[in-house]
Amino acid sequence: MYQLDKTTVAKKRSPPVKVLSSQLRTAQNQGAAGSGDCWVIRPGRGRSLPVSLVWMQGTVMEAPLDTNTVLLMDETGTFAVQGVNNVPKGKPCLSQGKYVMVMGVIQAVSPEPVIRAVKMADLSALAALHRRMWKLEVEELQQVLT
Repeated sequence: MYQLDKTTVAKKRSPPVKVLSSQLRTAQNQGAAGSGDCWVIRPGRGRSLPVSLVWMQGTVMEAPLDTNTVLLMDETGTFAVQGVNNVPKGKPCLSQGKYVMVMGVIQAVSPEPVIRAVKMADLSALAALHRRMWKLEVEELQQVLT
C-alpha cells in the first residue's frame, strides 16, 4: 500500500484565495518561526482566513525589461510580483496599463505586499468587466471560505 511521507503532505498547498492588496498589508504571519508559509487575513468582523497561495488582479504600473519584478495596482493599493521571467507566457502580458491576473505565493506583506508568481494571464480584453467584478468576487469567495 502506498504511504505519503510527511514532506509530501507538508508541501501540499490549499487552492489560491482571491485577495486585495490592502488585505495582505494587514496579514499576520502564522508560519513556523516566521517561515512565511501561512498568513492570516481578516476579511470581516471576527473572521480570519489562512492563505499562502493567492489570486490577485491589477493594472501593470511598472514593468522594467531588465528585472524579474513588476509593480501592479488593484483598487486598494500596489503590490509587487517577483519571478515573472519564470512564468510561461508571463512576460508578454506585462506592459504598462495592461490588466492582469496573477497567482502566486506570498513572500512579504509589509511595507508592500510581494508575491512570487506561479501563473499569470492578460485580462486586458475585458478589463472593464474584470475590474468591476473583482472586489465582488473577492468578497464572495472569502465569505464562502470563512
